[in-house]
Amino acid sequence: MSEERPTSDAAGEDAAARRDAADEARTADQARTADQARTADQGRTADQARESDRARATDADAWATACEEDLTAEKARRRARYGPPPGSAAEELRKLVDTVADKLSGLQSPLLGAVAGGAAQQMVNQVVRQAKAAVEPVIERNPDVFDHLAAAGGELLAAYRSAVEAQERRWTNRDTGHQGGRDQGDDQGPGERIDLD
Repeated sequence: MSEERPTSDAAGEDAAARRDAADEARTADQARTADQARTADQGRTADQARESDRARATDADAWATACEEDLTAEKARRRARYGPPPGSAAEELRKLVDTVADKLSGLQSPLLGAVAGGAAQQMVNQVVRQAKAAVEPVIERNPDVFDHLAAAGGELLAAYRSAVEAQERRWTNRDTGHQGGRDQGDDQGPGERIDLD
């Protein structure tokens, strides 16, 4: 027996080492599978969180979206009923200048006669072109200024209207308050009484 057989302790140790290696491999596989499952769960959780955030954002934006849709529908309804809304003050001024220029260019003067009429018409056209050339750059450079001027004009008009209404109330209150006194001849107004008899 030249070959020696391993002793049972060696065989047992070898089998135990193989079992330990197999257990470690199994444990590593289980750990890898658990990591993959955890990663997949985290991915699913992240996807669910993103979906939940989108749903919340959609819910939060739902009111804004509904308001936008209502505003768009209302603008379309008003446009259909009243026509297009007026543009900015600069656009309106540009339209006014164009309209006035067209009217002046088309104006024929019967006072100057046929001979002088052509020269006068050319001079009017030249003046109109020069005026438009002077106004257009100002409008293009400062469109906000015209909006502010239009707003200021509206505020001045409102202030004037308020002052006039207040004065009218004072006049009507004074007239109704003193009307009884006039019937009796007891006018104590600030002005001088004039007797017309």
